[in-house]
Amino acid sequence: MPRTSAPQPAPAAESIETFWRDPALPHVESRRACHSRACYRPHSHPSVSIGAVDEGNSLFSGAADTPVALHPGTLVFVPAQRVHACNPARDKAWSYQMLYLDAAWLQALRHEYALAPLAADEPVRIVDDPALYARFCQLNTLLFSAAAASDKEAALIEFIGDCDASQARGIEVPGPSAVQTQRLQPAFERLQQAPAADVPLQELAQLAGMSRYQLIRSFRAATGMTPHAWQLNLCINLAKERLLAGASLADVAYGLGFADQAHLQRVFKAHTGITPGRFRA
Repeated sequence: MPRTSAPQPAPAAESIETFWRDPALPHVESRRACHSRACYRPHSHPSVSIGAVDEGNSLFSGAADTPVALHPGTLVFVPAQRVHACNPARDKAWSYQMLYLDAAWLQALRHEYALAPLAADEPVRIVDDPALYARFCQLNTLLFSAAAASDKEAALIEFIGDCDASQARGIEVPGPSAVQTQRLQPAFERLQQAPAADVPLQELAQLAGMSRYQLIRSFRAATGMTPHAWQLNLCINLAKERLLAGASLADVAYGLGFADQAHLQRVFKAHTGITPGRFRA
């Protein structure tokens, strides 16, 4: 009898990531990831982000202790500077879209229609609404198209306004305590003034009027990170800005205190899921 070979598993779909940016609309950028297996450390952005799950399942974690399972069609609204991570199920791929909005632009937009300004304790909102997901996909398709910048901005403003008007019904993950954040402000400012410096915990604790133990616990409660992890995340956000401004990888690594380019590449990919070169391209 002829021998038959065992069926071979289908090859895994190739991971594809695309980015959209337009100098005419500097307050917004978008990202699409298809069949991604990249995992992210807890991180934050200076921008407000809106994510949508297209395929596969993932787990969202914010500053709260309990992760939330996400499925296709789920939208996640994440305030600026809010620590979070969203990763695929173990050994699985997923597809998603991310929209990043400049926080100051969004604040000004909200003032235009007399809505309460973005608060320090703005919650994460996780929304399961097929109609809203469909609108988000339409918006992102428009952004990636060759349509006029004015049409894209009008669609974006309409989408954001409608989401605010409906208060994005869904699960709310509480934000950090405003009291904690205020007390930690001198420590935040010290790290922001010298993101590449090796600032001792004792110095940060003295600035906040706490013991080192209290500082670490309060920092984690307010941001979801230790002071060092928060500073490293700050460096990655600054690296993004400098790379897009045209700085070389070597200059960015040196200016932000990384040991070398390879060190920056490892940390950058751990936070963003892509290399610095791919991000800039």
